[in-house]
Amino acid sequence: MEMIKKEEGNKDGPSVDKTTPTEIPPAPTDSAGVAAMMKAWQEFATPGPEHAWMAESAGTWVCDSVKQWMDPSQPPSTASATDVVTMTMNGLYQVTDFSSTMMGMPMQGHGMMGYDKMKKKFVLSWVDNMGSGIVRMEGDYDKSTKTLSMAGKQSDPGRNMETDIRQELKFHDDGTYTMSMYGTGHDGKSEQKFMEGTFRRKK
Repeated sequence: MEMIKKEEGNKDGPSVDKTTPTEIPPAPTDSAGVAAMMKAWQEFATPGPEHAWMAESAGTWVCDSVKQWMDPSQPPSTASATDVVTMTMNGLYQVTDFSSTMMGMPMQGHGMMGYDKMKKKFVLSWVDNMGSGIVRMEGDYDKSTKTLSMAGKQSDPGRNMETDIRQELKFHDDGTYTMSMYGTGHDGKSEQKFMEGTFRRKK
């Protein structure tokens, strides 16, 4: 894919950056090569221990008080929330259906998380009714702290650009977990926490 960029001093419009992308090797055609390729794809599509770990969270989770900060200098607003987690596609992906309120309005969110065995990363896509963009994040799970940390970009219509977003899920020994969300602060430089809540399984 060619990247479009604006050259300094070019008043006629964007120019084309013809930087050569990473060269993609041809697919194998010999029987041994085809067999190896098919084996690699089969392994890629087989759930592993990371997928089994995600499946442990299947169920309905509730939070009595999700804190939301629009202005870090002011007290947060609070709202209850429900998170319904299921596994799909042979246990490869975790689906999350989230419901709460934000800024006094009903909020519905839908997430899909997987573990990319080639990247060796957890990968996440997220959509909700508070915007028309798709948030994409990836990250790692730290067994020593029982924390899944993911980071990516989100569309920020107020700034008319993409800004950083980060999520932490910390799993506690009592079976609950705390979700913390961070984004670019009002100053455009610092990171600001904008949401946090501790969820428990619904009985």
